[in-house]
Amino acid sequence: MFDKILVANRGEIALRVIRAAREMGIHTVAVHSTADADAMHVRMADESVCIGPPSSSESYLSIPAIIAACEVTGAQAIHPGYGFLSENANFVQIVEDHGLTFIGPTAEHIRVMGDKITAKDTMKALGVPCVPGSDGGVPTLDEARRLGGEIGYPVIIKATAGGGGRGMKVAETAADMEKAFMTARSESKAAFGNDEVYIEKYLQKPRHIEIQVFGDGKGRAVHLGERDCSLQRRHQKVLEEAPGPCITEEERARIGKICAEAVAAINYTGAGTIEFLYEDGEFYFIEMNTRLQVEHPVTEAIFGVDLVQEQIRVAEGHPMSFTQEDLVINGHAIEVRINAEKLPDFAPRPGRITQFHAPGGLGVRIDSALYDGYTIPPYYDSLIGKLIVHGRDRNAALTRLSRALGELIVDGVDTTVPLFHALLQEPDIQSGNYNIHWLEKWLATNLQG
Repeated sequence: MFDKILVANRGEIALRVIRAAREMGIHTVAVHSTADADAMHVRMADESVCIGPPSSSESYLSIPAIIAACEVTGAQAIHPGYGFLSENANFVQIVEDHGLTFIGPTAEHIRVMGDKITAKDTMKALGVPCVPGSDGGVPTLDEARRLGGEIGYPVIIKATAGGGGRGMKVAETAADMEKAFMTARSESKAAFGNDEVYIEKYLQKPRHIEIQVFGDGKGRAVHLGERDCSLQRRHQKVLEEAPGPCITEEERARIGKICAEAVAAINYTGAGTIEFLYEDGEFYFIEMNTRLQVEHPVTEAIFGVDLVQEQIRVAEGHPMSFTQEDLVINGHAIEVRINAEKLPDFAPRPGRITQFHAPGGLGVRIDSALYDGYTIPPYYDSLIGKLIVHGRDRNAALTRLSRALGELIVDGVDTTVPLFHALLQEPDIQSGNYNIHWLEKWLATNLQG
């Protein structure tokens, strides 16, 4: 059993890990930049270490500073949360080289899944369905044109090292290919230092469905159903729910079994998410995230499990505390991501919180590091909270979400809460009839500047 864990993150996810560890009787170490000296995760941890100035590159992304913090506090393991160094294979290797435990998958698994072409090839070999497209990087415009004609337009050009929608362009017709191909390469080079791109069939009205998997690193793995993350703005998730309103029990069992067997075959350790585009009853692999997801609470709600505690247990070498047969869906859960942003342009609005009141009651959870008087720093992501509700069915969850949003008070800064009030009035949201393009179209019509 670990005696002490260092949490290499900040904000609500750092608090999430600290709470899970405390329930297991494990002491925690918080790291923080000078801008986060008064942050809630620093207050809640048993110990804290300042690791640098406000800039992420000099603090939360500073591997030497984090390793040094482990050495001075005697922490035996590191939980990375999500973002920052959570999917940095080099960091994992350095952690292990210093005799510490990384609470997550191996460096090799992170490396393989971090490159989208390698990940696709790996998943295809494991029997996971993939989107029709190039077998690897597409080096020239001529090759891109040939593939576009072969796959059939529209097609999407993506950066192999991409993420967050960067280095991603759609060619609706052959005439669009040159501009889309060159722009995707240019954006990829600027964002990731790598201009390699690949091409896939562009699905017209897909949903974004992701399967939560968990492995013990010894050839055993399970799936914990799916989450529907189709409500997105600029490829960033806004609302997530589980189970997916469009997925049948048969489809869930089929794709879940495929995913669990795939990660078991590679001896995957800990939590992971296999993401798909879903259209007309078919799943198409797009990527695997080798970490805990922002939206993991909706899965925890419907299965009654603590994924963070399970990560810690497996990292200690223990078997998983549940089997596939133990995992039975109970009800429906929805999460909304609350950002400190001003509508309609979604511009970040850091500042001082003059009043904060969290909603409560049955089936309501809020993961947030806010408190009265806290000043949101301008240096990091604008996510300030996640409101998660659970109900006996989807309609009950939607009703509970509306009630909880009405109770939530965040004064002093602009937030995206009004967006969710408006969305909950929409018939398509109420019925679950939406896809990955729905929100962008709705915003263009309903949220003009």
